[in-house]
Amino acid sequence: MTGRGPVSAVHLGLVDPRRPAGAAAAPTAAFPEIAPAARGEAPTAADSAPRLRALADRAAAELAGASATEIVRWAGETFGTRFCVTSSMADGVVAHLVSRVVPGVEVIFLDTGLHFPQTLRVRDEVARTLPVVVRSVRPPQTVGQQDGEYGPRLFHRAPDECCRLRKVEPLQRAMRDFDAWVTGLRRDESPTRAHTPVVAFDAARGKVKINPIAGWTQADVDDYIARWKVPVNELLRQGYGSVGCWPCTRRTRAGEDPRAGRWAMFDKTECGLHT
Repeated sequence: MTGRGPVSAVHLGLVDPRRPAGAAAAPTAAFPEIAPAARGEAPTAADSAPRLRALADRAAAELAGASATEIVRWAGETFGTRFCVTSSMADGVVAHLVSRVVPGVEVIFLDTGLHFPQTLRVRDEVARTLPVVVRSVRPPQTVGQQDGEYGPRLFHRAPDECCRLRKVEPLQRAMRDFDAWVTGLRRDESPTRAHTPVVAFDAARGKVKINPIAGWTQADVDDYIARWKVPVNELLRQGYGSVGCWPCTRRTRAGEDPRAGRWAMFDKTECGLHT
């Protein structure tokens, strides 16, 4: 595990990009009884699911109205080096946001072997330009080996199984070193994400799931990108509302939600990482 530098007063003074200029930052909620990292007792893998669930439930209520940077600050103070960021590299927004508060944070990218070249370029730019450690996590099998065992083009015959093999199970393995993960989920992305909380307990993995930009809109994201010159996948400027693996992603049409172009030939809108 790569160590992280100290969180300085400068980092802790960052404001949410949506807060009006000059407005004071809301005080960060205190969690003395459930923030062991703040007492120098970072959570370990031995932490029970009930403890993490209680932590997540409390934080969800206390941080519901907090800014994205306040939520990230809570994550850093609570979990220390035992939380990571996951990114699909549609852009570098969440990696950038978290790195401003917790420099040196690990960013997990699931390299399925089926990404667009544009996505891999964003991954490389994030790794090169931001104070983060990018980990490209690959499945045990190459695409060719998977074809040999399951038959060719599994993504067109059984996309859930393909996602399980190339995304869900690799993430499960990568998360063994962590108690929490930060995602870029937003409520405005699709109906299935409309009620995304800023903090939740991920029962499938026994981890705390942190969604600091859940309340942001696409306009908020665009403003952040413009302000900080964050890397962005070129495909988002070419009619793609959401970018995943190339066999299962198409351009979105006028009036469609951003994720309508994912697995458009199936009754499927999620890969399984967030369900």
